[in-house]
Amino acid sequence: IQFYMANKGPSYGMSCEAQSRIEKKYDEGLEEWLVEWIIVQYGPAVGCPDRGRLGFQLWLKNGVIHKLVNSLYPDGSTPVNMPENLPSMVFKQMGQVAQFLKAAEDYGVTKTDMFQTVDLFEGKDMAAVQRTLMALGSLAVTKNDGYYRGDANWFMKKAQEHKREFTDSQLQEEKHIRAATEGPPRLA
Repeated sequence: IQFYMANKGPSYGMSCEAQSRIEKKYDEGLEEWLVEWIIVQYGPAVGCPDRGRLGFQLWLKNGVIHKLVNSLYPDGSTPVNMPENLPSMVFKQMGQVAQFLKAAEDYGVTKTDMFQTVDLFEGKDMAAVQRTLMALGSLAVTKNDGYYRGDANWFMKKAQEHKREFTDSQLQEEKHIRAATEGPPRLA
């Protein structure tokens, strides 16, 4: 028997409406696609979840999400410590999800793309979990460091900073051009 931190009954009124709107954002087609990527990324040892939101949630929180993020790092430098057996105590299980979130943030996923622990652990907002996984995949493709496995077209590349370096003579020339086009300062 598993006990959850928040053993809630059904929602009513506005809580029910809010939860319904959140659940409508979940994309079953995206779920299938993410499952395919995770299996290609980590390998068939991760198995395959039961279809649907609950199957996807249980599959991810039972260690698959940790294996995914670890597979994006070189061997020996895995950010999430995986115990042989998943912890049975709820707070330790939630700690494992928090380790994933820290590893994803360290990898480069922005806080705005990050789900909250309860979104996965309690299934509060699995669409947010999907968004985080999409951001993680996009970063993996963008980094192009050899650890991403799968079709590079599965994810959009993130925009990257493109710094330009100018020589001192180029900067001086730009100042002269600007001064010539702006003319003398105007008095108010």
